[in-house]
Amino acid sequence: MITPGTRFPHFTTAACLGSDHGAQLASVSSADVAGRWIVLYTYPKDFTFVCPTEIVELDRQRDAFVARGAVLWGGSTDNEHCHLAWRRSEPMLREIGHPLLFISPGMAEALGVLHPSGVAVRATFLIDPEGVVRYSSAHDLNIGRNVPEILRVLDALQTGGLTACNWKPGDAPISPR
Repeated sequence: MITPGTRFPHFTTAACLGSDHGAQLASVSSADVAGRWIVLYTYPKDFTFVCPTEIVELDRQRDAFVARGAVLWGGSTDNEHCHLAWRRSEPMLREIGHPLLFISPGMAEALGVLHPSGVAVRATFLIDPEGVVRYSSAHDLNIGRNVPEILRVLDALQTGGLTACNWKPGDAPISPR
């Protein structure tokens, strides 16, 4: 898995954008959001049980990510047509407002998130405005991630300082002596 300090590879890929009735297919590129924080998460497959709970919760917090200057993108190794069909058939997903990207198997392999079964693991990347990975994590296929922790880490990274164990927004960064 690509790790903090690594430059995130530039990419262009197909995606499903918009809500149910306005959902459309488009191409998105990391160049489209150059100079912004990117929160990119991968999940195993569409039409599953844990994945929509994460997608919906991440979308519920989309304004919190935007307030921090971050773009929220999700995706799996299912293609954009599958994403569109899933969003139209799953009531929980009809109104999500962030794109679901096609993470090709080659892209998943380049990111180091390709599970031996051929799907993407549940990974999260926080990429800074210069395109450098500042945080990466991965979970087992059966375990959902914790959205407040992703926001907490983004806040900590944006302090520009050292943050202690269990740091939370409002706490002062560590001041080296």
